[in-house]
Amino acid sequence: MIIGNGGAGKSTFARKLGKALAKKVYHLDALYWKPGWETTEKDEWKVLLTEIMAKDSWIMDGNYGSTIEMRASAADTIIFLDYSTARCLYGIFKRRIMYHGKSRPDMNEGCEEKLDWTFIKWVAKYKRKKAPGIIAFLDEMKTSGKKVYHFTNPRNTEHFINETLIKGGS
Repeated sequence: MIIGNGGAGKSTFARKLGKALAKKVYHLDALYWKPGWETTEKDEWKVLLTEIMAKDSWIMDGNYGSTIEMRASAADTIIFLDYSTARCLYGIFKRRIMYHGKSRPDMNEGCEEKLDWTFIKWVAKYKRKKAPGIIAFLDEMKTSGKKVYHFTNPRNTEHFINETLIKGGS
């Protein structure tokens, strides 16, 4: 399970991790948002996630706080990309430019990339408002036997894939 601020690179990391481990990757944004930015109903959303979590193995990227506890309970490993606010803001603006007028690979068709002030403010406040609660939650998950990785910069994340997974076979 991969969580973190918008623009941190969760989906890119998930794709790399999926390739390194030969595991199926589920991008929650692509599952939650239907064409035209229509949302999935709560009950349907939980059923869909439950079906995925019942599989032998999976990688999921995305936050979706209403289901974070159920996903964390089903996961054996939780990875938190806790990058700087500047890095994440750069990520969302870069993504907006790269995918202008089209849907990005980790998004459903018919959901053209967009950027609004509400999302920009959410990303800007994430490190201060959301991250402390997530860190506390992850500390609880560690005590329940989950593997928890807390990466604070992209170099650590790349090192994890290149050294730990590919060379170390972990």
